[in-house]
Amino acid sequence: MGEKIPEYKIFALRYATRNARRADHFIGGDPHDGPMPMDYFTWVIVGSDRCFLVDTGFTAETAARRKRTFLRCPIDSLRLLDIDPDAVTDVILTHLHYDHVGNFHKLPHARFHLQERELAFATGRQIRIPYFAHGFEEEDIVGMVRLNFKRRLELYDGDMELAPGLTLHFAPGHTAGLQVVRVHTQRGPVVLASDASHYYENIQTTRPFIAAVDLAAMMDSFRAIERLAASAHHIIPGHDPLVMQRYAAPSASLQDIVVRLDAQPAM
Repeated sequence: MGEKIPEYKIFALRYATRNARRADHFIGGDPHDGPMPMDYFTWVIVGSDRCFLVDTGFTAETAARRKRTFLRCPIDSLRLLDIDPDAVTDVILTHLHYDHVGNFHKLPHARFHLQERELAFATGRQIRIPYFAHGFEEEDIVGMVRLNFKRRLELYDGDMELAPGLTLHFAPGHTAGLQVVRVHTQRGPVVLASDASHYYENIQTTRPFIAAVDLAAMMDSFRAIERLAASAHHIIPGHDPLVMQRYAAPSASLQDIVVRLDAQPAM
């Protein structure tokens, strides 16, 4: 008999939010425009002997500059899950936009995992175009280059098994090198889609988010994510406030802060 695949727990930690409208989230706007707020998350994957942090959020300074409502530091908040930030050894970066790679400097002992094409784009000729540059923070990208020199940045070319039951999958479109994370859990394979689908509605209605480097690739990534997940209920979008409604907090004290994604959703 083959060795049993480990089952992981997954937590979504909400660290910021902003008011927005439906027209902000779909190319071409929306004929039924109305409020559609955006939440910001980091994710924690916990195994029997190892945990992984997925993305590192943004800082309070970046929040103020970009007019986001900063709720809590996503790195300091790991302590709410009894995780010491200094003990974090592996960080998966889904991509290098400001809200996914800030705070990396607060994890001094971690090794970071990223698609090579993401770093190439963020340091290449097209980053001089304001439309593309807007999503990145210069110091975050410089920091990634420094981590590479320090041999703390692992760069991949496509899909990768990071650990038994935990795989990374190339899913470009929103950015040139975005990757999603497939996690084996008690309820089957869950896919942390990050910004491959900001909202449930993006992937479910095949309506692309307004920020993209390659629309055709984004559409292909929608279908790839659906194949990776056990069902539509196993796909976790990157910014949808519905995540906090569909999943339960691990304790009463973490209500509206953390939800557990390896448990069955309520809706």
